[in-house]
Amino acid sequence: MNILMERFPYRYVELGTLENGKPDFRIQKQDAYTRRYKDMYLCDNGMQLTQAIEDFEYTKWLDPDGVPAYTKGDYYE
Repeated sequence: MNILMERFPYRYVELGTLENGKPDFRIQKQDAYTRRYKDMYLCDNGMQLTQAIEDFEYTKWLDPDGVPAYTKGDYYE
């Protein structure tokens, strides 16, 4: 496993290769109770992982726990 970036409570990892030879990119989230990381989202490709790394709100939007993302007032016009 290759950890590409950590941004609490998420980390972005490359976990080997898939059957088709492409890299296996995942976003993992740390469990608040056990402090262990679990797979939160399996990315379709490297571009999606790059977008999630660059736009933290997108990572929160992908979170199945319903973390508020892109809320009003986060961005300046």
